[in-house]
Amino acid sequence: MTDTVVFPQDRTCPYQPAPAYPSLVDQRPLAQVALYDGRHVWAITSRELTRRLLVDPRISSDRTNPAWPMMFPSIAAAVGDAQQKVMKIVTALVGVDGPVHQARRKMLIPSFTIRRINSLRPMIQEVVDERLNQMIADGAPADLIPAFAAPVPLTVLYRVMGIPEADHEAFHRMSHQLAAGPNANQAYDDLMAYMGELIAQKRRDPGTGVLDELLAKPGPAGDLDHEELVSTLVLQVAGGHGTTGTMISLGLFTLLQHPDQLAELRADPALLPTAVDELLRFVSIPDGVTRLAVDDIDIEGTTIHKGDGVFFITSLINRDADVHDAPDSLGLRRSSARDHVTFGFGTHQCLGQSLARITMEIALGTLLQRLPDLRLAVPAEEIPFNPTAGFEVLTALPVTW
Repeated sequence: MTDTVVFPQDRTCPYQPAPAYPSLVDQRPLAQVALYDGRHVWAITSRELTRRLLVDPRISSDRTNPAWPMMFPSIAAAVGDAQQKVMKIVTALVGVDGPVHQARRKMLIPSFTIRRINSLRPMIQEVVDERLNQMIADGAPADLIPAFAAPVPLTVLYRVMGIPEADHEAFHRMSHQLAAGPNANQAYDDLMAYMGELIAQKRRDPGTGVLDELLAKPGPAGDLDHEELVSTLVLQVAGGHGTTGTMISLGLFTLLQHPDQLAELRADPALLPTAVDELLRFVSIPDGVTRLAVDDIDIEGTTIHKGDGVFFITSLINRDADVHDAPDSLGLRRSSARDHVTFGFGTHQCLGQSLARITMEIALGTLLQRLPDLRLAVPAEEIPFNPTAGFEVLTALPVTW
């Protein structure tokens, strides 16, 4: 056993695991790491063990459990004080287990099937073209994040869900304040009020979005009280675009740092679907997935005890050498590219993954096609990035063409 690694740690490269993490692989498939408060939790680094545990009912997603492990002191303080209302949003879908979670997930599944999302390609292309046209018209250089990478998935998701175009800016401001602002409780109240009014409006005059579909038919939505329904919908709308926007910017940055792979992709656009999954595997924006053991689990010669925190380190699991050849290299033709856990696994696997994949595919493909000379406007080492609450984020991406 090596010395216990303090977890989580900052990365020194936006698309590589933190330098201290690879030592955990030597203890595969699981090791212990120390949190900021000295608490030790289990770190899972094997894809095979990850898939076994994430479908085990003794591994819980219930964030209201007092034993839930907090990765950061800021999150612990928020949960303990000012952001109690935010937790209602989080626990509406991703923070519950068993039949409650299954019923709420079932309510949304028909709206996010692959067939349904594929039918949205023309709309997604329209959004991408609109944003790219504006960026080109404004001229080079440009910060790709506010000009393109962030607004594209936001606009796509809002249209999919049925948020009126005129409300996009206000809704985004409220949802951002809910997640990152000091007045999260007020933002929660404002969002609940807005969604309540929107639901009433859609009951009177239905449209074509996901919200309209849920309200138009009897089913699981009718089993939720008003606050639960609104919380579930707000979580789906407010939380579904940030990581996709980050993947567009960070994915492009990664491609620009691998010019041989970028040239191959430009020469063969049919590689785009595999390239998107390879970027999702290679970059691994989230540090990982947090869970809690609610019963003893004897596994791999070790006992994970009831009350133990369990953390699935995505950046290491996605580079499992038992699954991928040369796992630390970027390979856009990799046959195992889709064998990653970036979207989770099991009953809590991301509902919006098909939408995220297709949005990335169209956004990156259009950028590379229409801007063949697209490149960084500053040296790569000057691109600012920081991990935010366990997520790797570029804070700016100046480009020219």
